[in-house]
Amino acid sequence: MELSSPVRFVKGVGEARERALLRLGVRTVEDLLFFFPRRYEDRRCITPLSDLAEGGFASVVAEVVSFESRPAYRKGSYQKGFEVASALFSDGKDTVRAVWFNKPHLGDVVTPGARVALYGKVERRGGLQLSNPEFEVLDESDPESVGRIVPVYPATAGLSPKWVRRIVFSALDLYLSEVKDYLPDEIVRKYGFSDLRGSVTELHKPQSRESWLKARNRLAFDELFLLQAGLLLRKKLRSSARADSVSVAMKAGEKFDALLKSIPFKLTGAQERVIQEISSDLASVTPMNRLLQGDVGSGKTAVAVAALVIAVDSGFQAAFMVPTEILAQQHFFRLKASLENIGINVELLTGSLSSSARKEALDATASGKAGLVVGTHAIFGKKVAFKRLGLVIIDEQHRFGVMQKNALMAKTRSPHVLVMTATPIPRALTLSIYGDLDVSLLDELPPGRKPIKTYRLRSSQSGELMRFINDKARQGRQIYWICPLIEESEQLDLSAAYSRFLNLKKRLPELRVELIHGQLPTGEKEAVMSAFEAGEVDLLVATSVVEVGVDVPNATVMVIEDAAHFGIAQLHQLRGRVGRGEEESHCVLLVGKSTPEGAARIDAVLSTSDGFKLAEMDLRQRGPGEICGVRQHGVTDFRVADLTRDRKLMERARQEAAELIAKDPGLQKARGLAEALVSRLGAALELAGIA
Repeated sequence: MELSSPVRFVKGVGEARERALLRLGVRTVEDLLFFFPRRYEDRRCITPLSDLAEGGFASVVAEVVSFESRPAYRKGSYQKGFEVASALFSDGKDTVRAVWFNKPHLGDVVTPGARVALYGKVERRGGLQLSNPEFEVLDESDPESVGRIVPVYPATAGLSPKWVRRIVFSALDLYLSEVKDYLPDEIVRKYGFSDLRGSVTELHKPQSRESWLKARNRLAFDELFLLQAGLLLRKKLRSSARADSVSVAMKAGEKFDALLKSIPFKLTGAQERVIQEISSDLASVTPMNRLLQGDVGSGKTAVAVAALVIAVDSGFQAAFMVPTEILAQQHFFRLKASLENIGINVELLTGSLSSSARKEALDATASGKAGLVVGTHAIFGKKVAFKRLGLVIIDEQHRFGVMQKNALMAKTRSPHVLVMTATPIPRALTLSIYGDLDVSLLDELPPGRKPIKTYRLRSSQSGELMRFINDKARQGRQIYWICPLIEESEQLDLSAAYSRFLNLKKRLPELRVELIHGQLPTGEKEAVMSAFEAGEVDLLVATSVVEVGVDVPNATVMVIEDAAHFGIAQLHQLRGRVGRGEEESHCVLLVGKSTPEGAARIDAVLSTSDGFKLAEMDLRQRGPGEICGVRQHGVTDFRVADLTRDRKLMERARQEAAELIAKDPGLQKARGLAEALVSRLGAALELAGIA
């Protein structure tokens, strides 16, 4: 059996369990070997029941004395279909009760006389109890389950942690010898790393904290080194490619000069610097691949427009792809109004265009009449053809999948590419996701922008908030009210946009109140947003559909309901929809019931308006995959490495990868590394042709 063989061929797996393992991301034999525990239980030192302390977590081993299950009693009555299971355990000297919620069929395995290992939080409910603990019914014939540090693996429906442990240990015995070490010997010696196979074994069967940490750091470095080598090689490949085969270097011309004269504001120093960086890239036949980062309100769109005009000045077409129809329409109308005055035809391509409007846009794009095409993912549709596409700009690019971006860029040969994000990205994440791109940073806000005042209000203070909103509306200002859901949900006790819309119309009868959300027909969304931009709507109730890019300078109040249920970056983005004019702006975070994590997110947003500081906090709390919007195997979804704590390892890995590639660009002396790059990162990083 090869490491790339499907996991179903491992003895004891089969097709049914393979489907369950796929849900855990385990597809091959190699995935199984590198499927590491999520935590460990030290069953060498079990806590006696008499030593349990309220408020802490504990591991215990005890025997089931009795078990019962009954309907849950909530809100004055028994809840049909919602069970509470309770078991009494004894270790021979003391007893403790464990309670589980809605665990059907638990009584089939937690039976009187069974010996069970439990891990959970100790709480006081009359007496001490373990609340919803994890557990494992012990098998005395299994020497791996007691008297040692026991790995606890992620589980899923149809697979218990005990079964996963058994199948992983079996794979270690049978297939670990097939694992090849691709890390160069000189790097292993330089850092005193342990052997690869030994490190894998140690993470599954740790002997001590020290040996586990040494093995863990070795494997984390491996992942980071492989990623950095792949990114640097991809950058090298791109730099050796040439831009469109019929192109010459792009340069600014008459249209660009006309654009600068027409801009009604003075560019910031940061905008001028970044435009120069992009202009230098476009002036080369080597394709540009640049990331433009900037906090909310820093003026990324103005920079993007400058790049688009340079492309059109040079006889090329440009594509501007954005994640939502609302944003596409907003960009289209504004760019059409400003660019057609300097002789650039702008077309809109979205999925909801009428057939006649779509045909007109497709014809203009194919003939070259359209100098700039603004749109959503509809731009990369099969029927969309460009005559001479030279520049692709992708806004909020993390919202698009790899294949979507590839489909757009495949419409020409090696176009210049600029990706933009208004979500500031921590340096560690920039290196891991965008390490093959050049980075430009807009670190200066336009003059005259006032800091947005941010407040936390309890739901009980809504009367005070209504008076505040009324006052601002009388002053001619506009208000956003953001809700996390469209309709009421039985599962989540959150305010819904529709019911809040009706409620606010009733409570604020003098105001013109409208509703917008992602499920509205495009025509209705466009009409509502147009009315809001024109000042014909005082209060706009919305979901997070307005999170990115929407720009209404007269809107000075942002209310975010159930704010603790939004992420840090999302709260910061929503707050950035106000404060875009010269008037003082306010962001109100309405908070009801919350978790400690939710309260921490609110505290973070209240503590600073610096998007990069908030991004660091977000990375620590949520992890890289969630921030990027997509978890890419080998890119953000590391098996071992953690970008929030492995920054030094990341820097070392990048340095070592750069030195290796400088000495051996074709990896002729590191064939194991070349093979690993193709087999592990080929799909995620488009590395075909490296080996």
